[in-house]
Amino acid sequence: MSELLDIVDEDGEPTGETVDREVAHRDGIRHRTSHVWLVRVGPAGRMQVLVQKRAANKDAFPGCWDISSAGHIPAGDDWVTSALRELKEELGVDAKPGDLVYLGRHKVEHDGVFHGRPFHNRQVSAIFGLVLDRPESAFAIQESEIEEVRWMNIGDLRRAVNDDAIPNCVRLSELVSLELGASDGLLGPDLKRAAKW
Repeated sequence: MSELLDIVDEDGEPTGETVDREVAHRDGIRHRTSHVWLVRVGPAGRMQVLVQKRAANKDAFPGCWDISSAGHIPAGDDWVTSALRELKEELGVDAKPGDLVYLGRHKVEHDGVFHGRPFHNRQVSAIFGLVLDRPESAFAIQESEIEEVRWMNIGDLRRAVNDDAIPNCVRLSELVSLELGASDGLLGPDLKRAAKW
């Protein structure tokens, strides 16, 4: 079944045209995604983020560690509604719009080959933080999309991504936005104290 996406300009604003998701990735047509990072104060008082391991059958970046929850925004939908839907579908997390902390937009450009097919990703992503402390086993993961989830200290994740020490598709710029949001107190006083690399 095809999934229609809004074609967007460089700022992520819809142009009024739509495109099939497969065509968008085949031809490198710009579209939107919502990214939600789940964060908590970990056992050692350090800021932790939840990462998911993408299922082996994913059309892009199979088996890679990724954002807590992310997804394409269907045509006509908005950033927040899509983010909340993906949280529920992928992780079984019920959240309200006011729970999400907006941390900015990022542009992504990536060209690769997955499963023998060219993949051209041009997207504008809205980045959100969500404070949520629960054990990994308490998430109801969508097994068709995710193999597992894991809490990681943000500094350890940043180093692993920077050094390419784990298979991942995490953007360092998103981790920086997340850490800055925590340091600025946007994610609450506990995470402001815990935001140490």
